[in-house]
Amino acid sequence: MKKYPHQERTFVILKPDTVQRSLVGEVIKRFEQTGLKCTAVKMFVPTEEKLTQHYNKTDEWFLKKGTNIVNDLMAQGRPIEKEPIEYGKDIIRTIVKYMTAAPVVAMVWEGNQAVNVVTKIVGTTEPSTSDVGTIRGDYTIDSYSHASFENRSVRNLIHCSDAVSEAEREIAIWFKEEEIMNYTTAQERIMYDVNLDGSAE
Repeated sequence: MKKYPHQERTFVILKPDTVQRSLVGEVIKRFEQTGLKCTAVKMFVPTEEKLTQHYNKTDEWFLKKGTNIVNDLMAQGRPIEKEPIEYGKDIIRTIVKYMTAAPVVAMVWEGNQAVNVVTKIVGTTEPSTSDVGTIRGDYTIDSYSHASFENRSVRNLIHCSDAVSEAEREIAIWFKEEEIMNYTTAQERIMYDVNLDGSAE
């Protein structure tokens, strides 16, 4: 089925730190105020199997990330105990450990440029370098080096898709198509209706 630009979808998981810090409503508020529409939402504790399927990283990704960790350890004067690729794999291992420890909230958001809009609102992956005004920049100060020092996952509140194709792949992992609502909001009519029909009535 052909989709209009304003029907672009993106996928979001509010991680355990968002839920535990009672920031779920604040995050939803920010997305809604931008004009995005929530078409699916559910709360659950994810399984290791689903998370492994979700993150789906390559050896190239593991090596790149692991090399960054090795450089951080060297800068801190700490010993290098394994190959860079294993440090990279530890990233996903620690994420899985953290994400399976408590409930998360998964959502599908829809709207024009939904993937880019959510990415902009959420901020860069590392909270300590995220801009003021983004969710990560405003609500947490964690960093890769701190997380690495403590051998844990970085607490960055949210996962969001970084491409439309990736969003559709992730949505299919966590939601059945019949769980995603198809409806129109009054806000959409104002934002997308070409003639603003009825807006002066």
